[in-house]
Amino acid sequence: MDPLPAAAFAASQQTAAPLLDTHPNPRHYGAPWVLVGVRSQTLRRYDGWGLLQREYQVSTARNGVGEVSGSYQTPRGWHRVCERIGAGVEANTIIFRRKVTPWKYTSELHAQYPNKDWILTRILWLCGEEPGKNQGGEVDSYNRAIYIHGAGDHVPWGTPSSLGCVRMKNPDVIELFDTTDNGIDVLIDENA
Repeated sequence: MDPLPAAAFAASQQTAAPLLDTHPNPRHYGAPWVLVGVRSQTLRRYDGWGLLQREYQVSTARNGVGEVSGSYQTPRGWHRVCERIGAGVEANTIIFRRKVTPWKYTSELHAQYPNKDWILTRILWLCGEEPGKNQGGEVDSYNRAIYIHGAGDHVPWGTPSSLGCVRMKNPDVIELFDTTDNGIDVLIDENA
């Protein structure tokens, strides 16, 4: 077989469609993953090839980044989703102390309790994966109850305003919940 036609075919295929930008999982190559960008206030979901599947606007902690318990900051580094709460419940369902309630969030309810950090619709509870940084002792993300969770319409999306968690619009957190599995890697990067 003449290599020239094969090379010409390969070259024509590369120019026929642009190469796609990929971001493979740096922790577990070939596995889907999630990147939370604190600077950009976005959450990006990648497939196993590293192709961007979806980007969402989020809100991380108003106190910035940090790992210490009681700081009300968003912890950095590698995490994984270790528990999921709220499968199948309606949007705006209030989740209180990790229990699904029969109550619904409304703007009127928020007006009565304007300082409440409402946890709504779904929880993806994060476990830190880096001992001494976000796992164990006073820096344990799981013990700090750091979640990716739904929040009310009052949230200023794209602006840090939470008490440490990653807040998402309710339709977005439902989609994220339904398109990821328990154990998915999550990187919280303050510079992304």
